[in-house]
Amino acid sequence: MRYFSENDIQELNHIYKINLINSCSGYKSANLIGSISNDGIENVAVFSSVTHIGSSPAMLGFFLRPTTVIRNTYENIKATGVYTINHIHNDITEDAHHTSAKYEADISEFEVTNLNPQYRSNFKAPFVHGAPVQLAMQYVEEYDIKANNTILVIGKVIGLYVKDNLIEDDGFINLSQAGVAAINGLDGYAIPDAKTRYGYQRPKLLIQQ
Repeated sequence: MRYFSENDIQELNHIYKINLINSCSGYKSANLIGSISNDGIENVAVFSSVTHIGSSPAMLGFFLRPTTVIRNTYENIKATGVYTINHIHNDITEDAHHTSAKYEADISEFEVTNLNPQYRSNFKAPFVHGAPVQLAMQYVEEYDIKANNTILVIGKVIGLYVKDNLIEDDGFINLSQAGVAAINGLDGYAIPDAKTRYGYQRPKLLIQQ
């Protein structure tokens, strides 16, 4: 195996380093976060850092890089208090990835891609039309990560839309049935194929000799 010491990593070419470190953690969730400004300008951006926080109440978090540059998603969420999380699927990976380009706040990524906004139940922020799983989120709180000046944003799930054929009898959402994507590194997209579920595990009883 090839070995990289901490010093080796720091000395790497910038692009090589960010590709290496972003991919070494393994496959990550692939989501589009939809938001809207108080002026009515829609925004949609790809995120690979959405993570489960808790089930009761239902909460998810995602990480933002330092806000020393324009972060339209963050500004919109802070202004309106709401946003959406939409699963990226096989048919939209190219357009979804293009939303990582840095556009000015007055340009909607919906206008420069084939992605289309969808509004549901008077929720202010746009969903992504056709996404097999769509979540309506309400901003709860945020935490500054002092080690690298990133931000963990935590939101509460206040609405969940799932295509009917994806939900199994026990509530499990089978994402493979919808061709939902995962992200490897910054720009590698894969469509996982769920093979096996093992169920809830309990400790084994040791046989006394």
